[in-house]
Amino acid sequence: MKIISAEEAALQIADHATLAAVGMGLSGWPDEVAAAIADRYEKTGHPKGIRLKQGSALGDFKDRGPTRLGLDGLVAEWTGAHVGAAKKLIGLAAEGKLACFCLPQGIIVNQWREIAAGRPGLLTKIGLHTFVDPRYGGGAMNATAQKGPLELVEFRGEEYLFYPSFPVDVAVIRGTYSDQAGNITFDHEPMIHEGLAVASAVKRSGGIVIVQVEYLAENGALPAKEVRIPGKLVDYVVVATNKAACWQSPSEYYDPSLSGERRRPVDTIQPLPLDERKVIARRCAAELGRGGLVNLGMGIPVLVGKVAAEENCLDGICLSTESGIFGGVSSDRPSTTINPDAFIDHGAMFDIIDGGGLDMTCLGMGELDESGSVNVSRFGTNMVGPGGFIDLTQSTRKVVFCGTLMGKSELRVGGGTLEVVKEGNVRKLVKEVQQISFNGRHVPEGQQVVYITERCVLKTVGGRLTVVEVAPGIDMERDVLERAGFPLAVSPEVKVMDPGIFSEHWGGLKELIDKNDDGRRKHDLG
Repeated sequence: MKIISAEEAALQIADHATLAAVGMGLSGWPDEVAAAIADRYEKTGHPKGIRLKQGSALGDFKDRGPTRLGLDGLVAEWTGAHVGAAKKLIGLAAEGKLACFCLPQGIIVNQWREIAAGRPGLLTKIGLHTFVDPRYGGGAMNATAQKGPLELVEFRGEEYLFYPSFPVDVAVIRGTYSDQAGNITFDHEPMIHEGLAVASAVKRSGGIVIVQVEYLAENGALPAKEVRIPGKLVDYVVVATNKAACWQSPSEYYDPSLSGERRRPVDTIQPLPLDERKVIARRCAAELGRGGLVNLGMGIPVLVGKVAAEENCLDGICLSTESGIFGGVSSDRPSTTINPDAFIDHGAMFDIIDGGGLDMTCLGMGELDESGSVNVSRFGTNMVGPGGFIDLTQSTRKVVFCGTLMGKSELRVGGGTLEVVKEGNVRKLVKEVQQISFNGRHVPEGQQVVYITERCVLKTVGGRLTVVEVAPGIDMERDVLERAGFPLAVSPEVKVMDPGIFSEHWGGLKELIDKNDDGRRKHDLG
């Protein structure tokens, strides 16, 4: 192992190299090394035409993260589960100046292990009947990305997707400490990302591993069990010269309650303001049951954990993230958690997810169509990607989708009712989604699917999307049915949503969770 500068690290990357990046948000992302790569390219035109592979949403939606590599000609091909945080690269993809592919997050983070072990690739059902399926586009996000990096195959009489392995030339990773032998720890990281798997894949391919760290320690100073990447897998270490290159998340340099080093009092978490987002989160929380392992996605779903904490209802419910965090309360930063109970490797978390180990997942929805299909991955030229959405929705027993019924509405919440003050101009319920992130026509057997908005709750009944609950104060015809781009059915037994969730103080979650548990026990006994 050799200690070098970020500028020297940039010199190690050849033209047309396949470069693997790890992490989520800014966790795991070596921003000082990335800035040096961009600087070298601007001065010399090298490295050019690289193939960038990332597993998750990397960056801060502004200047840090893979967006630093958004220079015309630097990146030729870009593959990720979520690409929405790298605006400059998205701009180049929209102009056709690079090929962009999006694949399920669990596939990407576990492909590294297949490469590391010398196996031919990953055979799985994850991605079937979504935009990742070659019959629906093969994960291509723009016209430049013509053929997706996967195949539809038949194995033992069933359809599968095969994601082939590929050689990897360079890994760029971030840790907290390195000793003089290159042993790497993740002390300050708010998750255990896929760094070990990526480093192993690169070494199997004969490539080089570059790790940016915050601190250098002498040999023997790092506890062996805290070492996440052994020095034998590391070629170069860059000790960052700028703290801005080592932030835990887009909004936090370092919070020990996120990295599991300290716990903070839960009552220091500020209550959510009463608005339509809190209403949706409360109604989603009403789907929880004790003893369950629950995943919460980004956006409004994050608020479900906060609602459960406000209502004193976290006992017996284990919240988790796709990055591999168990317990605690979801924070506002991407896939980070306040007071986590346990961390596991990113890829290991997707073994649990893909294996059906979750009881419930709560996820956002950008578009919903009459088949019950959901789009979260692409809107016109705005490329986002699914993140872990496809893995989660194809493998979890209960899937709760949530979002506002219309975009940019002005709403008034309070006193147990909801009022539309000014109607929005962005229709979320459309005749047909632009891209299929979840296919409502191919719901796994036994899976429960619920669609929750601030105005109503929907389920598929008899093959039709049906209103089963409506918010107090809402006019069904004007505020719901006329706002859908297709005919909605209305259940003859439609209920009024609990007025308590539209009030400043609720206090009704415990009773609903108890009722869910009673129903589950009766189902299990039956």
